[in-house]
Amino acid sequence: MTTLSPENSLSARQSASFILVKRKPPIDKTEWDGFFDENGHLAKSRDFICVNILERGLHPFVRTEAWKFLTGYYSWQSSQDERLTVDSTRRKNYEALCQMYEKIQPLLENLHRNFTETRNNIKYQQGFHDMVMLFHLMVEHDHETFWLFQFFLQKTEHSCVINIGVGKNLDMLNILINFLDPVFSDHLKGKGAGAVQSLFPWFCLCFQHAFKSFDDVWRLWEVLLTGKPCRNSQVLVAYSMLQMVREQVLQESMTGDDILLACNNLIDLDADELISAACIVYAELIQKDVPQPLKDFLL
Repeated sequence: MTTLSPENSLSARQSASFILVKRKPPIDKTEWDGFFDENGHLAKSRDFICVNILERGLHPFVRTEAWKFLTGYYSWQSSQDERLTVDSTRRKNYEALCQMYEKIQPLLENLHRNFTETRNNIKYQQGFHDMVMLFHLMVEHDHETFWLFQFFLQKTEHSCVINIGVGKNLDMLNILINFLDPVFSDHLKGKGAGAVQSLFPWFCLCFQHAFKSFDDVWRLWEVLLTGKPCRNSQVLVAYSMLQMVREQVLQESMTGDDILLACNNLIDLDADELISAACIVYAELIQKDVPQPLKDFLL
């Protein structure tokens, strides 16, 4: 059986409580402000805050500031004065980058005939334009959008960056299905071959198109940023989504293309229900002798 450290055992119990207990109201501005001392240092631990975000979520009024901690925009050990300095520095650095780009853009356009088309296609084809929009809606200033999105990509590189993490996620998803649901796995390897590998948009866009509202997308993303209930929990999310179509796939003996269509029809999902389902998978995993590659990636 997988051996858990005391810290991981605590996380497991907390994850189980999220499953069994009705979700409490999200962390609001009054409670969030109470997490800081008179100098603006966090008086609560990072783990305490992250577990509460997993179990309860964030009120829209505190989401922007909380995300600055979750992404690494702010240090968890910073004071209020230090954060003001960070904000000023990031704004100046963003403006300097914009000025630099304006200077070199004509040179790039002259050297590379298709530069403009290629530049536009990179954001569109990766789907990043959709993701950036959600950051733009969350924050007030352009420099905040830029840095938060950059730090988000760094924190979730095992999820949404194609050449870094998407293939790894798909491999781990296959291993997880084979470990927890061998019957489903056999079908996916046989008649449903290719279906799982075609689910890369789930990871590229961090499941953005599966939800009924922007609040649901933000809710899932902030949980992924906490690292709770475990590292790389996006694989547990994907597994939970596949379980939603499992019975239909097996009963109708679906082929790969039909499975993909069924998965693409998973829309208007509720983030809390999906997070709870992922926590259930995690609670099941920690009771088993997990294969080493999966253990290294998740636990």
